[in-house]
Amino acid sequence: MAHSRRRSLFRPCIDLHNGEVKQIVGGTLHEDDASQLKTNFVASHPSSYYADLYKEHKLEGGHVIKLGPGNDQAAKEALATWPGHLQIGGGITSDNAREWLDAGASKVIVTSYLFPDGKFSLDRLKAVSNAVGKDRLVVDVSCRRRGDKWLVAMNKWQTITDMEVCKESLGLLAEYCSEFLVHAADVEGLCQGIDEKLVKKLGEWVTIPTTYAGGAKSVSDLELVDRLSDGKVDLTFGSSLDIFGGNLVEFDDLVRYNEEARSKSAQ
Repeated sequence: MAHSRRRSLFRPCIDLHNGEVKQIVGGTLHEDDASQLKTNFVASHPSSYYADLYKEHKLEGGHVIKLGPGNDQAAKEALATWPGHLQIGGGITSDNAREWLDAGASKVIVTSYLFPDGKFSLDRLKAVSNAVGKDRLVVDVSCRRRGDKWLVAMNKWQTITDMEVCKESLGLLAEYCSEFLVHAADVEGLCQGIDEKLVKKLGEWVTIPTTYAGGAKSVSDLELVDRLSDGKVDLTFGSSLDIFGGNLVEFDDLVRYNEEARSKSAQ
């Protein structure tokens, strides 16, 4: 009997800012002006609490993102809680990537390091891929919309780079990594819906596992992403989720969805 096609799944996250688990509005993170920051949620629990929760429910492929300095300790606590199952991103370079794998990360996620002065460096991509191996590397192609295109954004999504997110650029990146993480920074943290056009395009363009983050506000968004991407793109929920202070999506519903989606894929 033929297998059903793969289905989009919920992928969990732990966003760290100043050592605390937070949910923030992506477009408001500024290097030099902290007053611009809009925070939706600050957790009373440590990062390890969330790592333990994801472990309990076997939610694979989650990502821990360090938003700026002061997050190393909290990140290491999360990784140590469920070694070999969480990805780590934020300030990753070819020099420190191995350390994070040694600290328990399943994969490392790179963005800004690949774009010195906002310009894509194939040499740097090769260097970090060689340092950890293609199968342990995730490239974060976080982007902002400019007209009818999406351009990769770095430095907490404030600097627009020279790379357009398209079939060609994703094809090039996929030669050196095993997964993509795509934050749609314009809708990140707003709980006003996903960027449907981007998700549809990703479904057409990507050839490796891909997780989309930004704007998810309902469990039904998982079915929407599944339909738009033909099951090729997974979805992260943040500010809308009850475990992050949201009132739109219940964590238990996402766990249930994943279990059902997996059993359908296996039929």
